[in-house]
Amino acid sequence: MALEGVVTIPSNYGPKETVERLKAGIAEHGLDLFAEIDHARNAKEAALTLPPETVLVFGSAAAGTPLMQANQAAGIDLPLKALVWRDAAGATWIAYNDPVWIAERHGLSAGLRQNADKMRQGLEAIAAKAAGSLQ
Repeated sequence: MALEGVVTIPSNYGPKETVERLKAGIAEHGLDLFAEIDHARNAKEAALTLPPETVLVFGSAAAGTPLMQANQAAGIDLPLKALVWRDAAGATWIAYNDPVWIAERHGLSAGLRQNADKMRQGLEAIAAKAAGSLQ
């Protein structure tokens, strides 16, 4: 089921390697990695099970702050996040919110939507390389 504003792509790697490749791409693009949330590990600590599922929270104050200056509610969607998970069939996936969708959701100006488009292009490149669909 497709979700509005969410980009989902398959990865050619397992969840752990996909997460590591995403982290490398985030660093290569000069972005800050703010948090790594391992939902499966957290589930295990609560005596529950969950297939591999990790969220990376990352971004750039220089890119995200202007969006939040225009509409502070954009902070609910920023910084950017990427989710990596393994589904029941064993496939690994990457999902993230489209930055242009974020800008549109918060009614930002055309100029800020151009900034969001640059964010989109960078995120697409990071995700594609992490998934092994771009070398």
